[in-house]
Amino acid sequence: MKKKGLIIISIIFFLLVNTSYYWEGKLGLFTYPFFLLLVIIYLVLGIALIRQFYLSIKEKFGNKNRLLTIGFLLSVLIIIFFKPHGLINFDKLEGDDLLVAEREGAANCMITLKLKDDYTFKERRVCFGVTENTGEYHIQNDTIYFDNVNIGRHTDDYYDFGVVKPSKLNKDGKHFNMVRYKSLTDTLGQELFITKMSWVN
Repeated sequence: MKKKGLIIISIIFFLLVNTSYYWEGKLGLFTYPFFLLLVIIYLVLGIALIRQFYLSIKEKFGNKNRLLTIGFLLSVLIIIFFKPHGLINFDKLEGDDLLVAEREGAANCMITLKLKDDYTFKERRVCFGVTENTGEYHIQNDTIYFDNVNIGRHTDDYYDFGVVKPSKLNKDGKHFNMVRYKSLTDTLGQELFITKMSWVN
């Protein structure tokens, strides 16, 4: 692999990893295969780095372009090793979390719902892929209404509202759950366990 090709692939790879917050939820079931591809690219770049270092030793470190390539490759691989989700916490840039609720299902499937301080929400579902639902919300007393919902891949519909209730397991007045309902006639709902709640009604 030529040095220019290595640099271009490294840059694209670095940008993909550092912007994964914005695209991983749009891939749905293709998320895991794509991340597997990124892991393969990481390993290939690691092998290419070893090869470039070997060639540089043979050249007695006399090729400045090769040394720059080694330095660039090494930097990219080290940064991604220690910051696999990217250098920037884009979730934090989108505002503070007023409420975070989670639920773990079968096969380690996880739902995480975050209500932001700008009255937007994001739900992330990780289950044989990653799906995101986003939208807006408003609060009336202990009820959260979901508005203008953008439904992600492999999702047919969304919940109309959620009700915050004291936890039945921890009856200390400090633990709460959210039960979401798809309509007023929905009697089952879906319960999420609130891990953070910092709004004042």
